[in-house]
Amino acid sequence: MQNAEQLTREQIREFLDSSRGIEFAGQSRAEVYAWTERVLIAQEFGRLKKKERGLVRVYLGKVTGLSPAQLTRLIRIYLDSGSVREAGYRRHKFTRQYTAANIALLAEVDRAHGRLSGPATRRILEREYQKFGRKEFRRLATISVSHLYNLRRSAGYRKHTAVFQPTRPTPVSIAERRKPDPQGRPGFLRVDTVHQGDWDGAKGVYHINAVDAVTQWQVVGSASKISEQFLIPVLEAMLHQFPFRILGFHADNGSEFINHTVAQLLEKLRIEFTKSRANRSQDQALVEGKNGAVIRKHMGYGHIASQHSQELQKFYTASFNPYLNYHRPCGYATVSLDARGKRQRRYRLDDYATPYEKFRSLSQASQYLKPGITFKQMDAWASAMSDTECAKKMNVARIRLLRRVKSESPIPPSFL
Repeated sequence: MQNAEQLTREQIREFLDSSRGIEFAGQSRAEVYAWTERVLIAQEFGRLKKKERGLVRVYLGKVTGLSPAQLTRLIRIYLDSGSVREAGYRRHKFTRQYTAANIALLAEVDRAHGRLSGPATRRILEREYQKFGRKEFRRLATISVSHLYNLRRSAGYRKHTAVFQPTRPTPVSIAERRKPDPQGRPGFLRVDTVHQGDWDGAKGVYHINAVDAVTQWQVVGSASKISEQFLIPVLEAMLHQFPFRILGFHADNGSEFINHTVAQLLEKLRIEFTKSRANRSQDQALVEGKNGAVIRKHMGYGHIASQHSQELQKFYTASFNPYLNYHRPCGYATVSLDARGKRQRRYRLDDYATPYEKFRSLSQASQYLKPGITFKQMDAWASAMSDTECAKKMNVARIRLLRRVKSESPIPPSFL
C-alpha cells in the first residue's frame, strides 16, 4: 500500500468497512516497524482522543497483522522515544572477575616457578600481594584453588604458556635400617644422589640433594664424582648452608655415603648416621620426591659433563637454594588415623608454606639456630625480593648456565 499512512480518519473507517474478511500481513519486521512509525507520526497519535486512537490501533492491526499486545508495546515505545525501532538482542553476561591481565600474570608466575600445584601457587599469589605489596596480585591473592585450575585450562592461559609434560620418575633404590625420629625438631636430613646421565662412557655430574624431614629445608650441591675425594668437600659446604644444627644424616645403602670417610665426618660433627631398611621405600620418599619435583624439573635429564660441577655448585649456593627455602612453598600434610588405625595424609591450603616460614613457626625455633645466625638476618633475606622476582632471577641464571654447558658439550644438540 502506498501512502497508506496519509489517510484521513474518514478514509480509514471506509477502508476498515470495505476490507472486512480480508487479512493483511507485513513482509518483514523492519518494514512493519517503519510503516507503523510513519502512521503514528502522520496521524499525530500523541494528540488524538481516545476514540480516534482506537481507530488508528484497529487500522494498524488490520494492515500489519500484529496482535493487540504487540501494537500496545510498539505504541508505548513510540510515545516514550518518538520512534519505533527494533531493539537489538542483548545476551546476559556475568561480570568477569579475572581479566586477561590476571590470566597473563598467573601464567607468568607459573613459568617462573615451574607450574607448582594449585595450593602452592595460591600461596605464592597471596604472598605476592600481602607480604610483598604487589598490587597487581590483588585479585589473584583471593582466588580459590579450584578456579585457579579453571584459569589454567582457559584458552587465554594457553596462549601465554608452553606445553607442560609430567616429570618422568627416576628409579632410585631407597631403603632404611633404622628410621630416624626427629620428634618435631629440625636438623634430621634425608640425603640422596641424582646422576645427570652418561655419554660415550663418560659420567655426568652428580647432584647431592639434602632435605630436612621436618621443615623441608633443602640444600642441593654438585660433585664431579661421588668418590670420597670429591664428595666430602661438597657435603661440608652443604651442611654449612643449613641455618639450624644438623642432628641426623640418613642415606640409602649406596657406597658414596656408606663409607668410613663420611662416617668420620659425621662423627666429628656429632651427627646421627642412619641407613636404609629393606622393603621400606616410604622412609626415603621425601628426598626422592624432591629429586623429581625440584632437581629433574629444573635441570632436566640431558647429560651435563662432570667438569661443570663447580659452576653448578656456585649456581646452587647463590641462586637455587635461596629460592627453594625462602620463596617456594611446600606442602605439609596433616596426618590423622582413621577408624582402622590407618594413617591418612591431607593437604589443606593453610598447610602450604615456604621452608623458612615452617622453620619460623616451630615452637622455640631460635634454640635450633646455629651460632651467628639470627631470625632478623633471615627475615631480611626472605624479604629482599618477592617470590616471583626471585624465581625469575634464578631462572635467568639457570638458563644462562645450561646454555653455556650445552655450548661446550661434545654431544650433538639433538641428543641433549
